[in-house]
Amino acid sequence: MNGSLSLVGVVVAALFATGCGGSASTPTSPSSDSPTSTVDQSPLSGSPAPTVDQLAGTWRLQSLQPAGEVTQTTPANASYTLTFTGSRLSTRADCNMCSGAFILSGQTLTAGPTLACTRAACPTMAFESTYTRLLSGDSNVSLSGDRLVLSSARGVLHFTR
Repeated sequence: MNGSLSLVGVVVAALFATGCGGSASTPTSPSSDSPTSTVDQSPLSGSPAPTVDQLAGTWRLQSLQPAGEVTQTTPANASYTLTFTGSRLSTRADCNMCSGAFILSGQTLTAGPTLACTRAACPTMAFESTYTRLLSGDSNVSLSGDRLVLSSARGVLHFTR
């Protein structure tokens, strides 16, 4: 009987660990399973490839639009910023912070491959999860004056200085 209880305990622990595997503290790059809905990939089309120096500094998120969904403005009383410094980026997602490397190659910005994030329970968790998912991985960069747009098959992020 003790052997059966031990086996059940091991199975339950393994299932629990597997179930919690999806709540890792670092969002991963999108897989090939990413949505392929048509999203405005070049809202500022015709703009030249930005430089790292032009991206440097802090940008405030104005809105996001997941592929195939409506545009969502940044929640009131929540801070969503993206800061580029050298080859690193950091982002405030309401009460959480994320950071990681980025690469800019032409008009493609690659955030990650993973971003390390704190995981406090902010009031805007659903919006935050969407934001970090859209930010991670490859995005097309459009820069015009004080406007920065990151777009991909996952969706679009709109920032201002």
